Amino acid sequence: GAMEHELVLHQLRCNGVLEGIRICRKGFPSRILYADFKQRYKVLNASAIPEGQFIDSKKASEKLLGSIDVDHTQYKFGHTKVFFKAGLLGLLEEMRDEKLAQLITRTQAMCRGYLMRVEFKKMMERRESIFCIQYNVRSFMNVKHWPWMKLFFKIKPLLKSAESEKEMANMKEEFEKTKEELAKSEAKRKELEEKMVALVQEKNDLQLQVQAEADGLADAEERCDQLIKTKIQLEAKIKELTERAEEEEEMNAELTAKKRKLEDECSELKKDIDDLELTLAKVEKEKHATENKVKNLTEEMAALDETIAKLTKEKKALQEAHQQTLDDLQAEEDKVNTLTKAKTKLEQQVDDLEGSLEQEKKLRMDLERAKRKLEGDLKLAQDSIMDLENDKQQLDEKLKKKDFEISQIQSKIEDEQALGMQFQKKIKELQARIEELEEEIEAERTSRAKAEKHRADLSRELEEISERLEEAGGATAAQVEMNKKREAEFQKMRRDLEEATLQHEATAAALRKKHADSTAELGEQIDNLQRVKQKLEKEKSELKMEIDDLASNMESVSKAKANLEKMCRSLEDQLSEIKTKEEEQQRIINDISAQRARLQTESGEYSRQVDEKDALISQLSRGKQAFTQQIEELKRHLEEEIK
Repeated sequence: GAMEHELVLHQLRCNGVLEGIRICRKGFPSRILYADFKQRYKVLNASAIPEGQFIDSKKASEKLLGSIDVDHTQYKFGHTKVFFKAGLLGLLEEMRDEKLAQLITRTQAMCRGYLMRVEFKKMMERRESIFCIQYNVRSFMNVKHWPWMKLFFKIKPLLKSAESEKEMANMKEEFEKTKEELAKSEAKRKELEEKMVALVQEKNDLQLQVQAEADGLADAEERCDQLIKTKIQLEAKIKELTERAEEEEEMNAELTAKKRKLEDECSELKKDIDDLELTLAKVEKEKHATENKVKNLTEEMAALDETIAKLTKEKKALQEAHQQTLDDLQAEEDKVNTLTKAKTKLEQQVDDLEGSLEQEKKLRMDLERAKRKLEGDLKLAQDSIMDLENDKQQLDEKLKKKDFEISQIQSKIEDEQALGMQFQKKIKELQARIEELEEEIEAERTSRAKAEKHRADLSRELEEISERLEEAGGATAAQVEMNKKREAEFQKMRRDLEEATLQHEATAAALRKKHADSTAELGEQIDNLQRVKQKLEKEKSELKMEIDDLASNMESVSKAKANLEKMCRSLEDQLSEIKTKEEEQQRIINDISAQRARLQTESGEYSRQVDEKDALISQLSRGKQAFTQQIEELKRHLEEEIK
């Protein structure tokens, strides 16, 4: 039945189908990846995408769609896909099918055209060949009965035979030359093999020498490691000795301070004693004037002793009045002398300690210099070892390279030997073939001589028969028949002879061609052998030069090894000297420690004595005032004497 279109449209509109279709047409329901789109629809316009360079699939899809004649509002580009409105993808498929049909049709047409051109070319070649054969056959049929052509057919085999003999002689000469050249190349090959054996032996010797040098280097490295360990131990000991020396310096400073304190106390005691004694005033003045001159202390003490002696003479007038005081002063002088001797002894010990300290400082400076020198020598030794290791690696690489080249040369020599064996085998085969050909030629000559003899006999018989026929005049029918028969036999024999001659010529031509090919092949192989020989000689000279370089390198390595061993021995000697100095320094430190303990004991004793003297001085200071005037007079008197 018929449909009511308005009612159908109304129902579709009420159901929302039309709106869905309209929405679908507004949207992009079809989508495809860029790579798939490029792969599938590139055939629509292949020139839009450049060949030979990489291009992104998205950019390629944009260029491809831009070059196709479609509505460009019917598609959009996303991040990974291209989106199409309804119907556009079907249109692209139809365009692709049409393009593929055109391409396939064009390909089929090109293939059919190529095949037909090939077939036409073959047909033209066959046509030209047929025309050529027909022309040659017609020409031969026209001239084969000419007398001169018959004469040419008779003379041609004789010319070919002479030429074949000449060619055979030339082939023999060339064969002899080739044989001599092969013998020379064989001798040169043996000589090269001997040289190769010598080179291999020399290479083995160099490898042994390099191995020995490597062992020597390993020993030197081990010695250097031991020297480094010894150096570390010595540095630790030097550090310990330095710390001990610093401690000794601190102790020495303390002792020096104590010594100065004792000197100050002794000077105070002397001052008090000089204040008590009239004769010690000048000594006190000179002592204050020469406090900063420690070195001249002994001379000044001697001058003071002389002055004291002079003053002692002057004191005799006062001995009666001051007998008790003089006795006390005498006791104090004895004590002062004891203290002076102790002070002198302490000063001497301090000087000895200062000298020992100076020696210790010098020894430490010497050790520092020796340590720096050892570090420099060790650095130089390490640098030389690194250089030797680099040279060793380079020599190993060169040896590996030479081994590879020697293996290649050996393989080449083996190939040349195999090629020489093949040449010898071919030469033997050619010799056998030449002998067979010579036998065949000899047999052919014999058969040809027989045929010539038979033909000459037939010719004589024919001439005799002709003469008889001429003499007889009217020959019978039987004789005519016999003459025809003999003429037919003669023609048959002539044809057989011509066929044999043609066959012989063909055989000789084939043999000449084969011999020429063999000669050319042998010449080419000889040229190859010459080139290979020259190349081997060049490689031999290069190997010889490289071996000389290796020998010079090995000599330099040996010299470097000897220098390194000498340096190691000198370092060992220096280490032994340093150990000896270290032992001596340790002994000196022990002596200094013992002296320090002894000085500490003596310092305690002197401190006790100084305390006692302080008490005594406090007692004597009371009697000092009684003699002030006398001391002033004595001072003036002494000043006058000094002036």
